[in-house]
Amino acid sequence: MEFDKIYDGLIDGREKLALVGLGYVGMPIAVEFAKHVKVIGFDINETRVNEYKNGIDSTNEIGDNIKNTTVDFTADPARLKEAKFIIVAVPTPVNDDNSPNLRPVKGACRMVGKNLTSGTIVVFESTVYPGVTEDICIPIIERESGLKCGVDWKIGYSPERINPGDYIHRLPTIVKVVSGMDEESSREIKKVYDIVIKAGTFPVSNIKTAEAVKVVENSQRDINIAFMNEIAIICDKLGIDTDEVLAGMNTKWNALGFKPGLVGGHCIGVDPYYLTNAAEKLGYHSQIILNGRQVNDSMGAFVADAAIKEMIEAGLAPKKATVVILGLTFKENCPDTRNSKVVDIINRLKEFDITPVVTDSWADPFVAEQEYGVELVAWQDIPKADCVIVAVGHSEYRAMSMMQIKELFKAETADEEKVLVDVKSLYRMDELRASRMRFWRL
Repeated sequence: MEFDKIYDGLIDGREKLALVGLGYVGMPIAVEFAKHVKVIGFDINETRVNEYKNGIDSTNEIGDNIKNTTVDFTADPARLKEAKFIIVAVPTPVNDDNSPNLRPVKGACRMVGKNLTSGTIVVFESTVYPGVTEDICIPIIERESGLKCGVDWKIGYSPERINPGDYIHRLPTIVKVVSGMDEESSREIKKVYDIVIKAGTFPVSNIKTAEAVKVVENSQRDINIAFMNEIAIICDKLGIDTDEVLAGMNTKWNALGFKPGLVGGHCIGVDPYYLTNAAEKLGYHSQIILNGRQVNDSMGAFVADAAIKEMIEAGLAPKKATVVILGLTFKENCPDTRNSKVVDIINRLKEFDITPVVTDSWADPFVAEQEYGVELVAWQDIPKADCVIVAVGHSEYRAMSMMQIKELFKAETADEEKVLVDVKSLYRMDELRASRMRFWRL
């Protein structure tokens, strides 16, 4: 098989590239490649595919550019037979017990296998623990296709580094780690990704190493944020402002600049569990990573408890209070609600018979209802509040003045009885003090 001819075939238009999975990761990859080569964009979600065909990007990662893309969107898996380079970018969540949920990856493997043709290279971008690509994906594809890996087709791994909602660090500007099952596949995979990655590709020696890169880099961030969350808890107990402490710390040249916060999303809140799961299979129990996860997973409850305490000290009866939460997505200026830790705040409040009103113009109301049972209320319909929790740093919340924030509260309530919880430290301390509202910041 002439695997080393795939790049040339893509460049001169004889061959096609296919993307399996058109979410926050797959969609930008498909659109970027389509600027240079023929691309088939496949997703099992027909509704999503039809939206893309009609120029609607629900991920908001591409925006109006979707109207001009040449990606051939389809929900027909048989179209994968037309491609000689297939990229798989499907979700890899965790189960309720935080063990890796590989069902989407296995499903994609079965679909790719049933439609695989000889001479194809398959590259996985989905985040997995080291060993999944070779030990789980290859056998499934071989069984479904009847084709032998390394002979009839080849495989590689290139961890995704898409950052939803980040319009500075985009696919072309982020260095891409690439790997293949052998020297030939590694060279060809690098050449194909070099078509779109302006920042350059970084080849590693084997697939397991590439798989490890992704889970390690996000575990590192998770641990650093967990440390900052512990600092926030300690500062709260000391009665000092965490943000001021960190501002002072960051004047030193070697400070890392991390901040406390709710750690959700599809990567940082999930990848550490993939890494520790792999370690446990080898008989090693994480001493640091899982403890960091425990801290970060507890922060939603910590914020909710702080809100309840502030309401009580303000003379309010929390069960009778109107609590409004601004923001549901896992990060600012992004519609992505996957693994949102704002939900932990909501659930903790409900343990005390407090049902908060939640608003977020960025989030999809249908997804919020289906995934979390949260009914989003339009901004103009939110009731006047006793307590406002600003949970996400959307630009429209960040831009609000203290006067605008005060308008969210009941008019008859004295300023010192208005409780504002600023999870992201969006507002200046001097403005908060001058407002005379009762406030709390993480």
